[in-house]
Amino acid sequence: MAAPLELSCWGGGWGLPSVHSESLVVMAYAKFSGAPLKVNVIDNTWRGSRGDVPILTTEDSIVSQPAKILNFLRKQKYNADYELSAKQGADTLAYIALLEEKLLPAVLHTFWVESDNYFTVTKPWFASRIPFPLSLILPGRMSKGALTRILLTRGEPPLYHLREVEAQIYRDAKECLNLLSNRLGTSQFFFGDTPSTLDAYVFGFLAPLYKVRFPKVQLQEHLKQLSNLCRFCDDILNTYFRLSLGGISPAGQETVDANLQKLTQLVNKESNLIEKMDDNLRQSPQLPPRRLPTLKLTPAEEESDSLQRLSP
Repeated sequence: MAAPLELSCWGGGWGLPSVHSESLVVMAYAKFSGAPLKVNVIDNTWRGSRGDVPILTTEDSIVSQPAKILNFLRKQKYNADYELSAKQGADTLAYIALLEEKLLPAVLHTFWVESDNYFTVTKPWFASRIPFPLSLILPGRMSKGALTRILLTRGEPPLYHLREVEAQIYRDAKECLNLLSNRLGTSQFFFGDTPSTLDAYVFGFLAPLYKVRFPKVQLQEHLKQLSNLCRFCDDILNTYFRLSLGGISPAGQETVDANLQKLTQLVNKESNLIEKMDDNLRQSPQLPPRRLPTLKLTPAEEESDSLQRLSP
């Protein structure tokens, strides 16, 4: 009997099994290769490290990062690429490198750095799945981590300022989307009629960008103009993820997601208010406690008071 494979990952919304690109890559590959994963969705009871998500756990191994997890699954004979030629295997590596260099920085910026998207969508969604008080801290750290990752890969001369970096990463991302659209053409998948590792990566990167409802939709609008990439995401969702992780159909999930978004936005406003109140308390001058004045009775009043207490 094969050892159980458990995947810990961020959960879904907006009709997606996960809104987290790296989690979605692993989930899609497992569907394509037939790997029998038991999915553990992270919620506010989770006590593990969220920085390493997704995490694959077996009886004797713990593996993180999509590339390492996919290699582990291949060693367990769950291989979605067994029909690919050597050239197609080389093309897969080249396109994955292209995705991580050209598209990933813009996806990170859309979710974690763009202010309107972060405060109205990303932060409330993730905070609702992190226990208090870490829910007030970790989303901000994740946002800073995404910005650091962007600047490390794209913030080199002559792009010294963040606005210049932003303009460049979105230009690169749109060019990457155009290239993917041309490569896919009218095919169902990138290498014919059978999905492979490249399809898992493209789906994982594109589906959240395509489905999550953001107020700022610069890259999303460009993606939606490329109908074959949108059809590609929809086909995978309908074929391999017809039911969400909770067993709710995508149509029913839309209503749940809308209500959840309203709730998490309310929670986010309340947590921001708590933070401001806490900051105001720290910044306010600390005065010593006031002593209440004591009332001294006259001798006649003291005698009267004593008689009243002694009387039945």
